[in-house]
Amino acid sequence: MFRYFRKNLDIAFILLVWLVWMVAMAWLHQWHLFVENWFMSVTMAFGSFVAGSTSQGGGAVAFPVMTLGFGIEPKGARDFSMMIQSVGMTSAAVAIFWRRIQVERTALVVAGIAGAAGVIVGLETVQWWFASDPTKVFFVAMWMAFGFALWRINHLKRPVRRMELRDRSPGTILILVAAGFLGGIITGLLGSGLDILVFAMLVLGFRVCELVATPTSVVLMAANSLVGFAWRASGGGGDPISPEIWNYWWVCVPIVAVGAPMGARFISGRGHEFVIRLLLFVIAAQFIGALLIVPFTKSLVLLAVSTFGLGVAAFLAVWQWGRCHSQD
Repeated sequence: MFRYFRKNLDIAFILLVWLVWMVAMAWLHQWHLFVENWFMSVTMAFGSFVAGSTSQGGGAVAFPVMTLGFGIEPKGARDFSMMIQSVGMTSAAVAIFWRRIQVERTALVVAGIAGAAGVIVGLETVQWWFASDPTKVFFVAMWMAFGFALWRINHLKRPVRRMELRDRSPGTILILVAAGFLGGIITGLLGSGLDILVFAMLVLGFRVCELVATPTSVVLMAANSLVGFAWRASGGGGDPISPEIWNYWWVCVPIVAVGAPMGARFISGRGHEFVIRLLLFVIAAQFIGALLIVPFTKSLVLLAVSTFGLGVAAFLAVWQWGRCHSQD
């Protein structure tokens, strides 16, 4: 049995998470939480699979569902997103490394360090700049902008897709630092963000294949979530994590420990077109949900339109920059 687990470290990690979780649940007498909070377990069964199989973390599903569907405050949904990604996406990251799924290691190190600094800045500063509904609208509009840009680009001339960065010059490192830091700040506001921005930079700007950029973004989001979770749990970023959010976390831990690695293994055998379609489906579902639930005022409509417009322009500019600096 020991030999089996040594050959399957990702499975051993999942079983370890389950063991620690069951002991803690029994010790704290928390089994009753499933009665009241089962809906979050169901939500994260899908969310964790999406987290492992796309460039969007589990928070990209949890945040809109919690804020738009269940009326939970964005800061609480943000905390939950980082907390649950610390389990699910770390589990997926173990599977990615153990199964030797290719990642872009330079992006991992550079954007990961910059993202850690960014998430702290986001938690300590930027989160106080946004109210509840504007945060929800900003979230879905920004992701919709990326989805539109990705869809438009994939209908143009197909660029060469590289399996790694073409160069690691100071300019490349600086761009990765900027993407990581800004993504970390957005993570401090929304619970995810580093993954999608670095993914966008790798795919649109540096022409890295989606099959490499996706697992890279998964590992990055795992590290960023661990930093954010630790910062919040230690008392940083304002008021302590609410008991309600902790209860949601308890009932989702065993689900995401399995779901995210399943997503990572599932997507490793698919083509880049499938990855894009899955990502676009998730983004479109989030946007439609916001249109149905959020009471849009004139100011929120203006925020949505401006965020979408500026986001599309920015992502297309990144693509155009990559086009000029690549030898497609």
